[in-house]
Amino acid sequence: MSGAPRVSVVVPTCGRAELLERCVAALENQTLPRSDYELIVVDDSKLRSGPAAARNRGWRKARAPIIAFTDDDTVPRPDWLERGLDAMENLAMPEHVDAVSGRIVMPIPSEPTDYERDAQGLERSEFVTANCFVRKHVLERVGGFDESFRLAWREDSDLHFRLLRSGARFVHAPRAVVVHPVRTAGWGVSVRQQKKVMYDALLFKKHPRLYRERIRARPRWDYYVIVGSLGLALTGSLPALLVWGMLTGKFFLERLRGASKRASHVLEMLVTSILIPPIAVFWRLAGALRYRVAFL
Repeated sequence: MSGAPRVSVVVPTCGRAELLERCVAALENQTLPRSDYELIVVDDSKLRSGPAAARNRGWRKARAPIIAFTDDDTVPRPDWLERGLDAMENLAMPEHVDAVSGRIVMPIPSEPTDYERDAQGLERSEFVTANCFVRKHVLERVGGFDESFRLAWREDSDLHFRLLRSGARFVHAPRAVVVHPVRTAGWGVSVRQQKKVMYDALLFKKHPRLYRERIRARPRWDYYVIVGSLGLALTGSLPALLVWGMLTGKFFLERLRGASKRASHVLEMLVTSILIPPIAVFWRLAGALRYRVAFL
């Protein structure tokens, strides 16, 4: 390519060749002229340093003044880059825009699994690295992604919060669309995902006010009550056993409401509803100890 492109697209990947191929095909089919953008794929399958570090390596090598981020399991619509750049160059703004958040679309069945419904919550997120644009000099100013977030969890919220605190100017671009199909997940995936909560503690330590305002307003007291009643029930307390059974049953029914009623899924919801509260509390406390923060 001769000259610098208008935008550099950074895609971290980790051993998911088929998904990456689908994403790259969508990026090669953009309405934006090919000479206006470059594609930087960062393969983290050997280093295993996490998506935050992979994205940092990508944007630091970029030649364009604007960085577009997406993930290897997304399918950007053909006009994604064009719409994102339109928002970045918003002529109605008296000063230029520093960052743009696009729209995520996650199609799920009419009767989804609990995992599919939970994943679709990404559509309501304010700022996610599956679909965002940030000026390179702004990333340099805030230091990019915090590589302490080793999993794909909360690293985008941390960047969002640091951009907000730096005074960056944001615009939402609902016409810059990335489709994010929900990946197939194994049985009991919700239990394995609880480890991610450890990074909520790190995010809370760094941004306590913004965490309470934009992520979770109050602690999961229901989990602590369930775990406490379970502990008492194991000592032989019948009232504690009844409390544990009532709260666990309520949790189970809430997760099942509006979700698939297939026998295997109902069984999965029952088993994981029993397991999630103690495992979630364990990882919350592990995060609080690791990052030395009063996080519940």
